[in-house]
Amino acid sequence: MQGKYILLAILNSGLTVLGQTLWKIGLERMEGYSLKLLLNPLILAGVFVYGVSTVLWLYVLSKLPFSTAYPLNSVAYALSLFVGFFIFKENIDLRKIWGTILILTGVFYIARG
Repeated sequence: MQGKYILLAILNSGLTVLGQTLWKIGLERMEGYSLKLLLNPLILAGVFVYGVSTVLWLYVLSKLPFSTAYPLNSVAYALSLFVGFFIFKENIDLRKIWGTILILTGVFYIARG
């Protein structure tokens, strides 16, 4: 039964990364950093996604032990590596790849209970 909640925790990580990605794209498209960012549609979309993520996270926390749920957030690190590479064209070195593999290995062991 915990499997469903583990998947929701991973979905939460995906939403968190999506929100951060929208913020990053929105900031890159702005001319300078100002309060106008609060009116940027991408920033606002990121805030909305983050809000949905928070509501989902509260649900997950109500269903899983904290020591299981919280480490599952680490999936966001792996997702961010892919976003950095594919969307922002960042260089990914072997150190980041191995670090991400270690993180995902830990998530796997925690999720197996």
